[in-house]
Amino acid sequence: MFDFLVVGCGFAGITASRILAEKGHKVLIADKRNHIGGNIYDYYNEDGILIHKYGPHIFHTNKEEVWKFLSRFTIWREYQHKVLSYVNGILVPMPINLNTINMLYNTNYDSISINDFFNTVKVNVEEFNNSKDVIVSQVGEELYKLFFEGYTKKQWDMYPYELGKEVTSRVPTRHNRDPRYFTDKYQGMPKHGYTKMVENILEHKNIKVMLNTEYKEIKEEVKYSKIIFTGCIDEFFEEKYGKLPYRSLNFIEETFDKEYYQPVGVVNYPNDYDYTRITEYKYLTGQKNDKTTIMKEISSATGEPYYPIPKPENKKLYSLYKKEAEDAKDVYFLGRLGTYSYMNMDAVVLQALELCENL
Repeated sequence: MFDFLVVGCGFAGITASRILAEKGHKVLIADKRNHIGGNIYDYYNEDGILIHKYGPHIFHTNKEEVWKFLSRFTIWREYQHKVLSYVNGILVPMPINLNTINMLYNTNYDSISINDFFNTVKVNVEEFNNSKDVIVSQVGEELYKLFFEGYTKKQWDMYPYELGKEVTSRVPTRHNRDPRYFTDKYQGMPKHGYTKMVENILEHKNIKVMLNTEYKEIKEEVKYSKIIFTGCIDEFFEEKYGKLPYRSLNFIEETFDKEYYQPVGVVNYPNDYDYTRITEYKYLTGQKNDKTTIMKEISSATGEPYYPIPKPENKKLYSLYKKEAEDAKDVYFLGRLGTYSYMNMDAVVLQALELCENL
């Protein structure tokens, strides 16, 4: 009946489905959740504020082919993301830039003299063995403790010296006053929300969608030729080598009877409180409303799998599943969960586009 069974209705699944459908293939998408869009799903809460159910998703990319593909299905709202970090009782720009240093140390460096500051504080590391080595080699011990140590511990339940060096292969520090979190060529938010964009991507005669549907429930009931699997790769192989570990998130949503709660879309809390950051969605969406909704994020060891944990033993375990995947006939794995790798949204879309071209 179907040429492809696509498991998962997130960015990887919908991108692959649309391209295959346009090439004439009949596609069935199955997702265990009760909504389309995976983790980019957004909706209006009871106060009429558009929020992202699974935390903030700000789109940015340098890949023109990714931007062009998605631009077929949405108008973009121009938005360049800004983040502040709460350290030493004040809010300072993140990534660390010229203003960050001057505010923290009550100094008056310019874009040239700031080089002297970083050259003075950075640690000479002969061999990079972990993430801490990478960070202190660029910003020194004090800034490492202020911005990175506590945040990493909350996010991963591990300190940077317990994580591989590739996790922070490059610490973005700026010698100017550029306050933008991303510097990609293409940046924006879907004007009418991610869910509307997903609806447009799925609007094709060759695409059918089944929600509230576990892959195992239908794999013997539906006729199909090939599978594109975007769920956890270890689950596909029934965890035969053991379970791959992930970090999850708990979200606390609060609405206030005021126009704004904080000065920017996201504020990081690397040292204070249990949560890692607070997002205020009206900055991201550009909505006008007398009320405002914020979302606090608390990292967790249990719950929905969001972040593959970057440790050598986990990579080794994944390699066993990757070998199984390479040997599997007519089965293709995509996305964060399918390839056990931390990828931004644009990388997921690109991976799906490239897979379809290869197919």
